[in-house]
Formats: sequence, C-alpha cells, structure tokens
Amino acid sequence: MSQQDTHTTIACLGSSTTAAKGTFNWIAELKKRPQNTTVTFLNFGVGGDLSYNALQKVHRVIAAAPDKVLILIGSNDILAMVFPNVKRIYMRWKRLPQEPSVPWFRENLQQIIRQIKAQTAAEIAVASLAEVGEAPGTKNIVQLQLNMLFANFAEIIKEVAEAEDVHYLPFYERFHDAILASPGRAFTRFSFLSFYRDYLFREFILRYSFDKIAQMNGWKFHIDGVHLNTRGGMILVDLVQEFLTHGGLSHPA
Repeated sequence: MSQQDTHTTIACLGSSTTAAKGTFNWIAELKKRPQNTTVTFLNFGVGGDLSYNALQKVHRVIAAAPDKVLILIGSNDILAMVFPNVKRIYMRWKRLPQEPSVPWFRENLQQIIRQIKAQTAAEIAVASLAEVGEAPGTKNIVQLQLNMLFANFAEIIKEVAEAEDVHYLPFYERFHDAILASPGRAFTRFSFLSFYRDYLFREFILRYSFDKIAQMNGWKFHIDGVHLNTRGGMILVDLVQEFLTHGGLSHPA
C-alpha cells in the first residue's frame, strides 16, 4: 500500500539536522506531502547533541508512545573527535562524562535502540549520516579524517541496526553517491563564528534562503559544509518517506 490508512505518529530523535535550526527542514517538507496527512511528526532533535545526549532524551520518546521512531545521530560525535575546539565546547556545553569515541558512540546507539524496543511497540529506523564536506578525493588531512569516520560510522550504524533487528536507512550511502557524482569543497576547519554568521546574520537579518547562503559559501549539498541545504536535505526526505510508506529499505530477514 502506498499511503497510510490510519493515523501514524513518528518520533524523530537527533541533533540540528532534525531540530532544523540553521539547516534544511526535512520534517516540514514531509508534512507538506499529501500522502502524509495522517502522520504526526514529533521532533526530539536538539542542536549540538551527541549520541550520549540523545540517549538522555529517550524517555521523552518512550513517553510519547509513537508508532514509528527515526534515529539520526552521530555527526557531532565525529566533529568532536576531529576538531579539538569542538570537543572543548561540547564537553562543557553538553556535559559529556567522557571524550567522544567510536566505541562510546556504538554503545550509546545500542542503548537508544534497546530502550525504545523494550518500552514501546514502535517500528524503529536508524539512519546513517550525511558527510561533512564534499571532497571524497581530497588529500587534505582533515577532510580525509572526516571521510574515514563518516564511512566507519555508517558501517557501525548498519551493524547495530542489523543486530537489533531494526530498519537501516542508508543516508550516508546515497549522500556519498551524490557527492561522488558532483564533488565540491573540502571542509578543513570548524568555526563557530562562521556558523553564527550564516544562521543569525545572513538568515535572520538579510533574510537570505539557505540555498542562497550555500551558493555564497560555495557548497553544493550543504549550507556551510556541515548543515544541509535543499539539495542535500531532499536525499533524507526521500529516504524517510520510503520508511513511512513502506516500512524501511533495509531490514534483517
């Protein structure tokens, strides 16, 4: 069946990509589609959250008793692992009890899924992550490290999804294919100032669209190398729509 016949509530757990602060609003895009008129979207995204922070919010998702849950988390874990200035800020701001790492991410993701499975009857999907930067063939050491970690996290997310018997949405794979077909700039440094410039000044003062800001910054799929513009965000929209309509793209037998 191509459309929902009964009302569906989907809880979306994630960071700024889900919260839609300074980035393309993929949830708003899905709400506009006629096939989603019977879907209620609950947004549990918080900007800057790492997997540890998302785990602390699972009780809110459980309390909402959703029919479906979408988990999209981990980009900030990677950024904190690559950029010392990001790690310093996140350790204080997000009150992290330890430094972000690959094993800790896996542990947090497993616990998020297991707690939701244990306390709800929701159909769960976990999505891999859109890359930061748009230069798959770069020789820049920072972008190379980012590329390696995003590929590694995609494998981890897929492995955890299969082990926990939940749906896997291949956001990383589709995003990576798009970048391979149309490569762009490398992301070489993380500047909080530039993000605030785009978010506060260009968007709210000058009233520029995200896509205009992206063009000004020289990005094809991002606004600033991290946050998604329409072109990048629509990749996620199509994946989530497939989950809503058909129950996911990858699921263990």
